[in-house]
Amino acid sequence: MSESAYVPAKIWKWDSENGGKFANINRPIAGATYDADLPVGKHPIQLYSLATPNGVKVTILLEELLALGIKEAEYDAFIINIMEGDQFSSGFVEVNPNSKIPALVDRSSKNPQPLFESGAILMYLAEKFDAFIPKHPAQRAQCLSWLFWQVGSGPYLGGGFGHFYAYAPEKFEYAIERFTMEVKRQLDVLDRHLADNKFMCGDEYTIADMAIWPWYGALVQNKVYEAAEFLQTHEYKNLVRWTEEMANRTAVKRGVMVNRSWGEPSEQLRERHDASDFELRTQDKLEDAE
Repeated sequence: MSESAYVPAKIWKWDSENGGKFANINRPIAGATYDADLPVGKHPIQLYSLATPNGVKVTILLEELLALGIKEAEYDAFIINIMEGDQFSSGFVEVNPNSKIPALVDRSSKNPQPLFESGAILMYLAEKFDAFIPKHPAQRAQCLSWLFWQVGSGPYLGGGFGHFYAYAPEKFEYAIERFTMEVKRQLDVLDRHLADNKFMCGDEYTIADMAIWPWYGALVQNKVYEAAEFLQTHEYKNLVRWTEEMANRTAVKRGVMVNRSWGEPSEQLRERHDASDFELRTQDKLEDAE
């Protein structure tokens, strides 16, 4: 059926066979589909995630906190395979009723604190450990403005452009053109801002950078949607400079590996329980040991 021929029904009904890469896990209802407890490791911070852009935000922050020498930020990271429906277990839904990664439980106090939504997790951890969030009210306001800019803009990039350009069962011109225009505008917003700022908040590296880079840096580097050429991301010189500076940080390199289950085996650390795991328990090491 062509785009012009489609007429919405008077009352919508769920067609579970509507196609697309994520058709098997999308549904119009919430709640658990099966009973299973989440695993619990040895550290106070327990992360349940996958190395998608939203998941990488949190692992970058945790690795940056550890790089500062904040031992209390040590964490266990368990992989949630969203294509297999792990996010619909009763244990996961108890932490995140929205059934999306990442989810985190802070067990450092008598009453464990569940958290969901990547932006909220970043803000919670930054405030808990008093790091990567500015103390001055004006700079703090700027940091939170850019953090929530990403939270609000990301769905246009992912669920909008990314879905219709890379994942939809058919190519719809209107949808691709509409979301491409918006993503190009977002890239221009970032490029103009970074022309006068080393990081998103001037010279201070913050959770705003950690939130934005996994989405827009990955887009610039052609690591999501294979759309860098289509979007001509190389033209955004200031954004490219910032993207490369971020990518060269040791903690960022580690963060993108955690809960990763695709790509080169040496770049996959499917579960993370100790800093030594980056040397000893990447997927290539585990496969060699079998």
